[in-house]
Amino acid sequence: MFDILMYLFENYIHSEAEVMVDHDVLTDELTRAGFHQDEIYKALAWLEKLAALQDTETYPYLTRVGNRSVRIYTAEENQILDVECRGFLMFLEQVNLLDFTTREMVIDRVMELDTKFFSIDDLKWVVLMVLFNVPGKETAYSQMEDLIFDEQDGPLH
Repeated sequence: MFDILMYLFENYIHSEAEVMVDHDVLTDELTRAGFHQDEIYKALAWLEKLAALQDTETYPYLTRVGNRSVRIYTAEENQILDVECRGFLMFLEQVNLLDFTTREMVIDRVMELDTKFFSIDDLKWVVLMVLFNVPGKETAYSQMEDLIFDEQDGPLH
C-alpha cells in the first residue's frame, strides 16, 4: 500500500500533474502500473481518511502540561515508530514544522499503513503527504521538502 501512496504522490501530487479524482480511472491506471486491486483500495481509503482527519478535533493520547502537549505512545505505536522516528517527530514539533494536530495526523496515517517494517525515510514521506494535504501548511511542506531532498552527507560542521 505504501508503494501505491508513493507512486501517487510522486506522479500526481509532487510533480504538480493534474490530480485525477475519478476512482475508477485512477484504479485502472494503478492496475496497469502493476498494483493489486485490494492494495489500491486500501491506499485510496488511506487518502480519504487523511482528508477526513482535517475535520476532527479528537486527539486520543494527548496530555497538556502548561501550554505544551506531551504525546504518550501506545505499545502498537512504539512497535511501528521506533525511537528514531519518535525523536524525529519531536524534532519536527520543536522546529515548528508540525503542531500537535499535524503530529496526530501523521501518527494516525502511519498506523493505518499496514506494514511491519517502517523506517525514518518512510516517516518523512508520510509527514510530507500530511503537510501537503493540510491547508495553511505550505511553508511547513516546503521546509519538509528541503529536509528530505537537501540532506547533507556526512557530519555537519
